[in-house]
Amino acid sequence: MQTDILVIGSGIAGLTYALKCAQEMPDKTITILTKTQSDETNTKYAQGGIAGVTDFAHDSFQKHIEDTLIAGDGLCNPAIVEIVVKEGVQRINELISWGAQFDRDPEGDYKLGKEGGHSENRILHHKDVTGKEMERALLEAIKKCSNIHLISHCFVLDIITQHHLGYLVTKSTPDIECYGVYVLNLTTNKIEKIAAAITLLATGGNGQVYRTTTNPAIATGDGVAMVYRAKGRIENIEFIQFHPTALYEAGVRGHSFLITEAVRGDGGILRNASGEAFMEKYDERKDLAPRDIVARAIDNEMKINGTEFVYLDCRHMDQQKFKEHFPNIHAKCLSIGIDVAKDMIPVSPAAHYSCGGVKTDAYARTSIKNLYAAGECASTGLHGANRLASNSLLEAMVFAHRAFEDTLQKVQANSLRKIDDVVIPVWNADGTTAPKEMILITQSLKEMKLLMSDYVGIVRNNERLKRANRRIDLLHEETEYLYERTAVSPQLCELRNMITVSYLIIKSAELRHESRGLHYNTDYLFKQPILQNTIL
Repeated sequence: MQTDILVIGSGIAGLTYALKCAQEMPDKTITILTKTQSDETNTKYAQGGIAGVTDFAHDSFQKHIEDTLIAGDGLCNPAIVEIVVKEGVQRINELISWGAQFDRDPEGDYKLGKEGGHSENRILHHKDVTGKEMERALLEAIKKCSNIHLISHCFVLDIITQHHLGYLVTKSTPDIECYGVYVLNLTTNKIEKIAAAITLLATGGNGQVYRTTTNPAIATGDGVAMVYRAKGRIENIEFIQFHPTALYEAGVRGHSFLITEAVRGDGGILRNASGEAFMEKYDERKDLAPRDIVARAIDNEMKINGTEFVYLDCRHMDQQKFKEHFPNIHAKCLSIGIDVAKDMIPVSPAAHYSCGGVKTDAYARTSIKNLYAAGECASTGLHGANRLASNSLLEAMVFAHRAFEDTLQKVQANSLRKIDDVVIPVWNADGTTAPKEMILITQSLKEMKLLMSDYVGIVRNNERLKRANRRIDLLHEETEYLYERTAVSPQLCELRNMITVSYLIIKSAELRHESRGLHYNTDYLFKQPILQNTIL
């Protein structure tokens, strides 16, 4: 198969880029690949909203920039922060023009929420399902473009580079180039090659490497793992954000239900097992401190009291307003016997967002030629050591647009390589057989999640990281042995990708000899005077 532009992932970054390319370049074919249904993405599960300066009477670009820099704990790229904050408003208005609806008051003004780390109310939202609403609008717009082909149930195995043409490719190889991808078609169970002049990675996050996460099952770090195997650059991936308030349900592991930060923005109070409002002990901003501080505070309270959760108290809040703003949360709590008007909500931190990822520049270009990355899989320089709440959807749209601008410039300059110029070999599956036991995959997956949660979580130390490194190395060896000898499957490939991402997180954490933002190492309770990124 051949396509002019290939998009891997159907979240807000991938859909925004595809839509812009299709509208501006109607003679080009755009193909979007997604490994499940088209709407099953991290975007879909974004509850709180999207940050943007729209109320200039009370807010300003400078305030949003300062809030982002403070949350990022010194590692944000100031130039990138300014780009995202200032261009973000245009991208939000575009999304509204495509049909996205944000909540308004009776006068028609946007209802602006406030979340941790924000100095002003600037969060646009659609009740507590903002991401789902944004994705709905984009998918509706995509359907109107005849030159976009959205193919579901396709698992991307690898990025095709010179390596697949028989050349030796290393980290120091100049001009590594992306020619397309190998794909496991889950409908036919056959491996196909897709050649493309331009490829955009929008593969989302990697929360599934942890035992408990707010991410859906698809968030297995595929894009980061593929780029690393292709000798591309990965940056700052040790900074894994744990959302402070995931709903605690006894015995439930894997995908945890998110209690958006906007609940605390509207007045929710965190309390420990004794009913004490504890956040004032940790930060003067109390319950609206940045997420790294709140997550560590909750983790500490749980350890002090020997509990698996703390409480989020919403009993004092306007219950009618709560139902209107958070209908999804209200319904979920009722379904498990929690009446937020009478009962406190049990919550605990869960892996939520990867602040690092595939290193990109100001136009979403990766270190591999003709390969862009946008959304959570990318490390743009916006988030630094800790993401400011609701900046993620904004970042995805801004860099999807910038990738589109760069793509358009290349097309207009006629500087792209012709797809037919490279003869891509078929996937070589010689010598492989069907897997005999799934237990070899499922048990390794359990081990990986346990070691990442226990050793590389909210609080780390050198001994834990050493243990994690030894164990992940063994899991890598066993999984590669299995991969070389058995026919590929989504389960095996996801395990392989997650083990790669786990290794990258551990290795990056070992290289950072300080505590900064989301990386908190009890052996280094200080910050290094020289700021530097971790690049692998």
